[in-house]
Amino acid sequence: MADKIVDRLALIGIGLIGSSIARVVRRDGLAGHVAVQTRRPETLERARSLDLGDSYTTDAADAVRDADLVIVCVPVGASGAVAEAIAPALKTGAIVSDVGSTKTSVIAQMAPHIPPGVRLVPAHPIAGTEHSGPDAGFADLFRNRWCLITPPEGTDETAVDLVTRFWTACGANTDIMTPDHHDMVLAITSHVPHLIAYNIVGTAAELEEVTNSEVMKFSAGGFRDFTRIAASDPTMWRDVFLNNREAVLEMLGRFTEDLTALQRAIRWGDGDALFDLFTRTRAIRRGIIEYGQETEAPDFGRSPGAGKPAQKPE
Repeated sequence: MADKIVDRLALIGIGLIGSSIARVVRRDGLAGHVAVQTRRPETLERARSLDLGDSYTTDAADAVRDADLVIVCVPVGASGAVAEAIAPALKTGAIVSDVGSTKTSVIAQMAPHIPPGVRLVPAHPIAGTEHSGPDAGFADLFRNRWCLITPPEGTDETAVDLVTRFWTACGANTDIMTPDHHDMVLAITSHVPHLIAYNIVGTAAELEEVTNSEVMKFSAGGFRDFTRIAASDPTMWRDVFLNNREAVLEMLGRFTEDLTALQRAIRWGDGDALFDLFTRTRAIRRGIIEYGQETEAPDFGRSPGAGKPAQKPE
């Protein structure tokens, strides 16, 4: 069991990320008390039945009273409203953090509401699945994944250190990054790939020449991978694109230029250009495996039981 990091932790939102934090914190004793908040009573009751916290409330201000560390686990577009709601109840010395996939916009939304004596230390655990809700979380979600800490300029170093120690204790690798740089990096490594996946799956669904049943029946590995990504939470990803629009549009522009060059190579039968690109991209895949962010296991949905028709509920 790891050492306790804080006496009282408040989780605002208890979906995939929030419930995974709750599970690892409870398992390893990283907090003396875990306060769970979510807006919907039925979700709160589900969190209670899963024993994800020590106290439960639908009121965000109630959840953060006396909390040493507050982690906001909501879609990034709701960050400002949450900060405004909890501000009057935050104690002096508290640290407010988050898990959002955009950082510049989160800081712009939250910072104006953070009262004097409270430190804002945004963070982004780069971990997740296509599933959502309190049942989707698991304690090892962050193990050997990266959590990027993006403190605004001039943030108290002791607060940054505590957030870093917290995520390290959750099993993550950590790094410090400026908010602007974070948003540019994530635009190409996460946001644009999701946008492409949504678009390809949407295009396939709209093809009049191919029925939906054929698209699903004859899905190759590449399309199946796209559908997994495209099954991600629509509210979260809508907010990501709207709140990181500058970086996403910049990366989309570069992607479009490269796609045009690839289109030209195919049209003119430039096999050397295609082979060179595919060789370079294969090396990227190997690098990701070497960094421990993926395995070489050729699963492709072929784990035991995969591919069988879903059982109807009794």
